[in-house]
Amino acid sequence: MLRALIGITICIALVVAFLLSTTKADPLTIGAAVPRLQSVDENGKPVDLDEIFKKGLTLVYFYPKADTPGCTKEACALRDKWEDVQKLGITVLGVSMDKPDAQKAFKEKHKLPFTLLADSEGAVVKAFGVPTFRIGLPTRQSFLVKEGKIVWHDAKVDPATHLDNVIAAAQNLAKARPEPKAEAGK
Repeated sequence: MLRALIGITICIALVVAFLLSTTKADPLTIGAAVPRLQSVDENGKPVDLDEIFKKGLTLVYFYPKADTPGCTKEACALRDKWEDVQKLGITVLGVSMDKPDAQKAFKEKHKLPFTLLADSEGAVVKAFGVPTFRIGLPTRQSFLVKEGKIVWHDAKVDPATHLDNVIAAAQNLAKARPEPKAEAGK
């Protein structure tokens, strides 16, 4: 009896390990142009990502599933420091493969002040090269996009430190920005 129980436990562990393993993907690298994309937001309305990416610094963060503990912690940290995010001029797009209604419920429940993309077909996940778990959920990754190009990437996001890392990256990008040159004779 004990051997059978041990065997079943090992089989279950192997199945779970397989399902939680990720598929291979090659995330966009720093300097890469972001492909032209369309998606839908939490209300099911079309979103032209190309237009958003032209307007300054954009955080595109991928999370596995709306309203799960880690995803909620990550989203609420952004909400709680929203003023700091805004001061840095960052537009925020949260992306999961949930349907619009799940994204809308998540946004309303936690009073999130930013757009959530409902990438139920995985087009945005695939375009950014974000690996997925075998059960079809994207891994937790973040990108900063400026003028249509990747300027920062975190491939191993920790919900507890994500926002601090994003803010530090945005501040470093702002420091690295060259000052405009004054015109001669003025």
